[in-house]
Amino acid sequence: MTEPSYLTAVRESYDTVAADYVRLVKEPAELDPVSRAMLAAFAELARPLGPVADLGCGPGKVTAHLAGLGVPVFGVDVSPRMIELARAAYPELRFTVGSMTALEIGSGELGGILAYYTTHHTPPQWLPTVFAEFHRTLAPGGRLMLAGHVGNGEHLRPTRAYGDHPVSYESHLLPPDRLGELLQQAGLVVTTRVVQEPEGGAKRRAGTFLAYKPR
Repeated sequence: MTEPSYLTAVRESYDTVAADYVRLVKEPAELDPVSRAMLAAFAELARPLGPVADLGCGPGKVTAHLAGLGVPVFGVDVSPRMIELARAAYPELRFTVGSMTALEIGSGELGGILAYYTTHHTPPQWLPTVFAEFHRTLAPGGRLMLAGHVGNGEHLRPTRAYGDHPVSYESHLLPPDRLGELLQQAGLVVTTRVVQEPEGGAKRRAGTFLAYKPR
């Protein structure tokens, strides 16, 4: 199967910015109270259910945060450089290179999935494929937390990011209602939706969803 071109752009861009990304992106403990609370809620829900995949884990900061909350978690990212940095920083955890469009995880293997600020680089036409992979790999009763930038359908094409490095990825800021619909169409039941307006230096709205795969 030929890799979608957007994945190539995401991989190359995050390989390029990886070192400065680690330096510039906040530690989970520095996040706003609502974001920290949502991660804690997800950890409590997913912890007893089995392995949890942090998809789009980047350098592993949030993966390690979940591990510190007692979650049996591992990380997956499309960027080999990000995975190298994650392995170096957290050698006690497992990190692998992979894509959300075709996870190398068996059906029903996961007790939980975290997709934390990762799916906004996915073109809307590819989201059903990604969410179908979430559904496939989750065990019945398994939990999902999806968090990321939301908007009114904006399509952003930045040229530089994270230390002023050149990037070629794009961002798609879908309305929260549309993301909820796509999750439900994939067979997931949305239980919680939180939308945060920009404040404290944030530039965009953020949406967080908690969902589960029915038994």
